Amino acid sequence: MAMRQTPLTCSGHTRPVVDLAFSGITPYGYFLISACKDGKPMLRQGDTGDWIGTFLGHKGAVWGATLNKDATKAATAAADFTAKVWDAVSGDELMTLAHKHIVKSVDFTQDSNYLLTAGQDKLLRIYDLNKPEAEPKEISGHTSGIKKALWCSEDKQILSADDKTVRLWDHATMTEVKSLSFNMSVSSMEYIPEGEILVITYGRSIAFHSAVSLELIKSFETPATINSASLHPEKEFLVAGGEDFKLYKYDYNSGEELESYKGHFGPIHCVRFSPDGELYASGSEDGTLRLWQTVVGKTYGLWKCVLPEEDSGELAKPKISFPETTEEELEEIASENSDSIYSSTPEVKA
Repeated sequence: MAMRQTPLTCSGHTRPVVDLAFSGITPYGYFLISACKDGKPMLRQGDTGDWIGTFLGHKGAVWGATLNKDATKAATAAADFTAKVWDAVSGDELMTLAHKHIVKSVDFTQDSNYLLTAGQDKLLRIYDLNKPEAEPKEISGHTSGIKKALWCSEDKQILSADDKTVRLWDHATMTEVKSLSFNMSVSSMEYIPEGEILVITYGRSIAFHSAVSLELIKSFETPATINSASLHPEKEFLVAGGEDFKLYKYDYNSGEELESYKGHFGPIHCVRFSPDGELYASGSEDGTLRLWQTVVGKTYGLWKCVLPEEDSGELAKPKISFPETTEEELEEIASENSDSIYSSTPEVKA
């Protein structure tokens, strides 16, 4: 029986959502952070979209956001020429890292001891978070503003992307190992540690490269300009979104389009699979995050599968159920932390 995709809509932002990242799976589940041009990155429970808190402190658009694996720290990159590191449990700002231009990207090492930043000044910076007073190490070589910079190969190497170039750097020697050139602007880059795969989007193309050699593995063409793509943790599917407001789901092995559907009311800027692969999140120009099921109809998070009466002619669809205590719990948390990151409770709805 056909099942209809019913996304969860996470509101609360007032400007376009331009980046998002999931934590790893922790004893408390997994978490989702979003970067937005409203300057107020938000933390949510990953499987439900329930709002946890808003990090307050930036004075400009936030272009990048990330969580460390165990969701104890967050980092944000902003147009106010700073990157900030936060305690993701209390919401307290731990440090502000001043830059000379807009910061676009932040990424923690696996042990959370170092932070990689990059942005419009064309430099990669590595901060020792245990020595916040120390000057960062700097790597130069890009010829235009850097859009994304990521640790790879167990933090021994770094991947970075500017307008039309992706570069691979050796961490120990701080030198370039190899580079890729594209004939149009690179819109996004995702690194998959399991299998050392690099996902790059440019124009209508989604390309998969080896993160070790930068050799091309395969590439797909899409019907529209793509801004972001994400590969399922088990490498079965990939999802992508872009300028036509649609989300596309493809079979990774064959490249066959499996689904496409609209949900957002503006171009999609970022998509990412959850660490368990059960859902993926999308952020849009319309100021919302949406959560989508990888397998429609499965009971998971707030989705409860309800089959219609036989012979009713209706499509089966997952029902969104909200725990009775959710709103009360959030209000209680908000009141306890009113002087911290918690302000008002954004809405999660079907």
